Amino acid sequence: MSNRQAHWDRIYRSRTVDAVSWYQRRPDMSLAMIARSGMPKEASVIDVGGGASTLADELLRLGYDDVTVLDIASAALRQSRERLGAAADRITWIEDDVLAFVTPKRYALWHDRAVFHFLVDPAERVRYMHSLNACIQPDAQVIVATFAEDGPERCSGLPVARYDAEALHAAFGAGYELLESAREIHRVPGGAEQRFTWVRLLRRA
Repeated sequence: MSNRQAHWDRIYRSRTVDAVSWYQRRPDMSLAMIARSGMPKEASVIDVGGGASTLADELLRLGYDDVTVLDIASAALRQSRERLGAAADRITWIEDDVLAFVTPKRYALWHDRAVFHFLVDPAERVRYMHSLNACIQPDAQVIVATFAEDGPERCSGLPVARYDAEALHAAFGAGYELLESAREIHRVPGGAEQRFTWVRLLRRA
């Protein structure tokens, strides 16, 4: 088990899912951006770092039938599978580090609300981009959220990188067109506010 995996497994084993700072009862911004992507219900969607998120639940309810959840923490994936019950069999669950993720499948939509801002080392961002580019279709859309430039400097005991929309778009390079950006104020279970930057990008074929 890597240090990264051990860290996140420890987080999920020590707290209930609705007590972590990133908990959302319903991922409204994610769902709104996915709706605006215009992806058909049969499109292949991957939620990166989405282990205990309810996004997969909502996508199933909306009729998406090719949903994958990727997370490094087995404890997070287990929580979601238990929550979904029999419906969990309709999701593809992958326990892996996105920085080393390899698959022959090509996704039409890549969603990440949980991972990219933890990549403070430029070498890790290079590895992330390698996985992203290898795993998506030529005309795929990418939805990414990070802490905003006025957001938290640390999360779950780790430093984070903060972005405004221009910097976040730039981090993905010239191969990606900015379709939209947004800011979100997320209220954590304890009541504090966290500011997020969102972008929706189109991979240029």
